[in-house]
Amino acid sequence: MSSRDDTLARIRKNRPAGDHPLPDIPDFEPLVGDDLVAEFGERLKRMGGRIAAPVPGEDPFSAVRERLDDSAVIASGVPEIAGNRDLSRVALPADLADVDVAVVRAVFGVAETGSVLFTQDELKVNAVAYLAQHLVVLLDPADILVNIQAAYRRPDFGRAAYAVLHTGPSATADIEGVLIHGAQGVRSLTVILLPHA
Repeated sequence: MSSRDDTLARIRKNRPAGDHPLPDIPDFEPLVGDDLVAEFGERLKRMGGRIAAPVPGEDPFSAVRERLDDSAVIASGVPEIAGNRDLSRVALPADLADVDVAVVRAVFGVAETGSVLFTQDELKVNAVAYLAQHLVVLLDPADILVNIQAAYRRPDFGRAAYAVLHTGPSATADIEGVLIHGAQGVRSLTVILLPHA
């Protein structure tokens, strides 16, 4: 028996008997206005991200077209953009170390924080949201929720083996207060408001 299996067996053996439901999530007064798309965009911008609303009839990816065209390696988890790195064939997360742009769809967005939720189903390989240089996120405007409490009520958390709320690009200001994007993850995050096909 491995040390992992031994540890898990001990945890199962010593788990308190009975049913232990999660506490109820309280309703808090929303900290945002009624226009959830505008509120989401404002908070995403504060966190260093960008939001793009495509013009009907035009290229929905015009806001990131130059970046896509100039990238050598694109990992796409969506049918709207063809990538050249097949996420279904990635054996190890390290195989994504050279990804310039990753394109994924968010399950939903949170207006209060400017966050987007991904699960293992959207990312295909969980590490792609962190190892790519630039992250392009497709988000249906109808899937923007008012706050984190509304997000926690969604069944996506309970069903997913992996779920992460992603807010803006990676950033740090540890050294002399200078803000640097991409220190521990993606250098840019652009959300494209694109309804489901």
